[in-house]
Amino acid sequence: MAPSTALSATEVYTLWVLIGTSIAIVANSFHGDGEPLMVSFAFSLFAFASTFSLIRWLGPSFMKVGLKGRDMAKAKRPEIPETMGAVCAVVYLLLMIAFIPFPFYKDIVAATSGGGNRDVVLHVEHVETGRFLHRFPHNKLASYLSGLLSLQAITLLGIGDDLLDIRWRHKVLIPALGAFPMLVVYFVDFGVTHVVVPVPLQRYFGQIFDLGFLYYVYMAAVAIFCPNSINMLAGINGVEVAQSLVIAVLLLLNDFLYLSPFTPYPHPAMDSHLFSIYFLLPFIGVSLALLCHNWYPSKVFVGDTYCYFAGMVFAVVGILGHFSKTLLLLFIPQMFNFLYSCPQLFHIIPCPRHRLPKFNAVTGLLENSVTEWTVPPSPLIAAALHLLHRLRLVGIKTNENGDIVESTNLTLLNLWILWFGPMKEDRLALSIVLLQTVCGLFALFARHQMALLVFPADNRSLWSFV
Repeated sequence: MAPSTALSATEVYTLWVLIGTSIAIVANSFHGDGEPLMVSFAFSLFAFASTFSLIRWLGPSFMKVGLKGRDMAKAKRPEIPETMGAVCAVVYLLLMIAFIPFPFYKDIVAATSGGGNRDVVLHVEHVETGRFLHRFPHNKLASYLSGLLSLQAITLLGIGDDLLDIRWRHKVLIPALGAFPMLVVYFVDFGVTHVVVPVPLQRYFGQIFDLGFLYYVYMAAVAIFCPNSINMLAGINGVEVAQSLVIAVLLLLNDFLYLSPFTPYPHPAMDSHLFSIYFLLPFIGVSLALLCHNWYPSKVFVGDTYCYFAGMVFAVVGILGHFSKTLLLLFIPQMFNFLYSCPQLFHIIPCPRHRLPKFNAVTGLLENSVTEWTVPPSPLIAAALHLLHRLRLVGIKTNENGDIVESTNLTLLNLWILWFGPMKEDRLALSIVLLQTVCGLFALFARHQMALLVFPADNRSLWSFV
């Protein structure tokens, strides 16, 4: 049975209120200096309303062309629309293109109307031969556009993956190509490749250590890791979108710490963090709308497009906002999931096509999925698995000869079930979201407080930039 596309009366009223509010905020911004922060908030409201509606309306159309899948963690295994992350990505990109004039409103005025004074009298030769374009921050516009170009590239990859089911080994490095515009702009505009050395190591390397081209390799690795790591910690209703929302909100909190009244105004890093806010607010809008449809029991699947798109949004704000190391601190669960999965990713342990938790139709709970060993593992791998089993990091089953015949798949979702037992899908998703939140809050605390144990100052202090 096709899903309903009709919006309820309450939904229609709420969405129109959001749209009206966003239009009023944008219209009011022209009476001042553009107010880009408020306009970005207005765009996030419009992003939520439009994405929420489009996902509802386009579901049957997606299913008609074959973009659908079965929810294997349900008793009846319903067929629902897939690749709805593409709707989020397209709405987001269109809104970010429409947002371009607002962050540069004052600069456009300054460059085109006599240095910002609209009442100034210009000589005819000034009107004919040129405006004050040297006053326009072309470097900031280049950063903004390079971020959009990278997001467009990764969205194409995600849609291609959803349509063609590209193998992991073929697509894993492609985000680095998508990040190439950002890296070029970073090289031309910023070009900083040195890092502050922790105090205990400064006697060996000095206070500042220049990584040179290795810093660009590191940033490319960030662009590869962020999209793929979200795609790996996925597979149950709502977990991809919810973890991305938590990361985005925590990044937003970190950005606001660099604005008044939390730091002296104007802070040297203020523009970089405003840049991050402009990219994050509409992302939160489209993601929240998608979560309304994707949370348990899900009515749509997000597809790989959303995972790649969300990860690249974080890579863009982290790299061009110059806080990529802080960004990675918020990916602690994803880092653990990747490292924990490495034996299967590199085929040291057999890796099935899907490693999602298994649904038990009798109990209605999710249980560990397993890898079956058709050939007993080598003595070294068997010893490692037995050790991990004693540490409660993997579950194994042996035959009468003591050979391992089954081992649980190495994902954070399966590990959580191993620790706390079978559970309902929504409880597992909520557990991962809470874990993401706790780890993220601790990461921000470590970044701004505990880092003072090994670094001379937090860069939220003005004097640390001198």
